[in-house]
Amino acid sequence: MSKLVIVGTVAFDAIETPFGKTDKILGGAATFIGLAASQFNINSAAVSVVGGDFPKKYLDFLEDKNIDISGIEIVKDGKTFFWSGLYHNDMNSRDTLVTELNVLADFKPIVPEDYKNAKVVMLGNLHPLTQLSVLEQMNEKPKLVVLDTMNFWMDNALEDLYKVIKKIDVITINDEEARQLTGEYSLVVAARKIHNMGPKYVVIKKGEHGALLFNDDNVFYAPALPLEEVFDPTGAGDTFAGGFAGYLAKTEDLSFENMKNAVIYGSTLASFCVEKFGTERMENLKSDEVHKRLQQFKALTQFEIELT
Repeated sequence: MSKLVIVGTVAFDAIETPFGKTDKILGGAATFIGLAASQFNINSAAVSVVGGDFPKKYLDFLEDKNIDISGIEIVKDGKTFFWSGLYHNDMNSRDTLVTELNVLADFKPIVPEDYKNAKVVMLGNLHPLTQLSVLEQMNEKPKLVVLDTMNFWMDNALEDLYKVIKKIDVITINDEEARQLTGEYSLVVAARKIHNMGPKYVVIKKGEHGALLFNDDNVFYAPALPLEEVFDPTGAGDTFAGGFAGYLAKTEDLSFENMKNAVIYGSTLASFCVEKFGTERMENLKSDEVHKRLQQFKALTQFEIELT
């Protein structure tokens, strides 16, 4: 079983959706990635930064989930990264109301010594040079590097993004970002262009419409499970990434066939994440619930047909 390094924000979120609103609650990419990956009982470490205002109970909670927190720097006189967002009725569009970088503005990630030989690295959405600095700290080249990014970095740090994209194996982005990065409307053409930038595998997330996995001429589509309730989409993409990377760290099989399974696991875990506000649904998620939903995924996509 491989070790997993998770790099990203550990943060406070305040969320408003058509179903209600929250005060400051636990959030951040590394938090959601870590909670999803914890489903696989692997050794994982979060590399992040928080302020002195970050409650110890949240750090204890991450430790209880078998996430090594020695790589989370605590800046005693600083404030934790804070994001506030408002979701509209269709839950696919949102407005960012507040972004306070706080301690994140000067974040210099430090990978714990025990994890510098990790086989899998999950680079959550941060400045590309911050992501790159993590790879430069590894004692040996990881077997798998997964990168998540967003349109903000395409607008503000494109050259740096190209540098890190060259050094990764899998990129996960949404359809809008794939089109922006390549200037191509067709996702098949966009994936090929991104593949030529470096990544062997390209995962394009389509929100409530599922996800696409591309590798050379191979394409796999995983639908999103139709859900009765979508309460809060915050963290769904990170949960997907954590499930994807966690499954691959657990199985140590990097074939296209197994990547397909990883996409399904990621989609399954993301389908739980959206059912409650913030991390609430992921906090006590049981493996039998996950297995039951995996079966639902299977039933959703399997059929037998006689060709006439």
